[in-house]
Amino acid sequence: MAHEPFHQVQDDLREPYRELRDAIPGVMSAYRALSTAAMADGALAAKTKELIALAISITRECDGCIAAHARGAARQGATTEEVAEMIGVAISMNGGPGTVWGPRALAAFREFFGG
Repeated sequence: MAHEPFHQVQDDLREPYRELRDAIPGVMSAYRALSTAAMADGALAAKTKELIALAISITRECDGCIAAHARGAARQGATTEEVAEMIGVAISMNGGPGTVWGPRALAAFREFFGG
């Protein structure tokens, strides 16, 4: 089965991630616990947190992060309109690079959202 580009990003990182997890299990386990706690529902809904993380992923120009948080936003029920508005905020805060990485984030979201 052929994967879409951002599914492929995640596939490409899967084995190196496992190797790193095996090499430094304490660090990777602690990071996973931190990430899980940070992304859980609280005063901010998990969907809002995924949108924030996706905006940060755009400004950090990180394809792996974009893939992870586009998928997370889709799983949390974000809409294409919400993602597009979030990208507008990321562009306003990031300038020109946001106009390159923002569309990549939208493509990733659509890939995971299925629309």
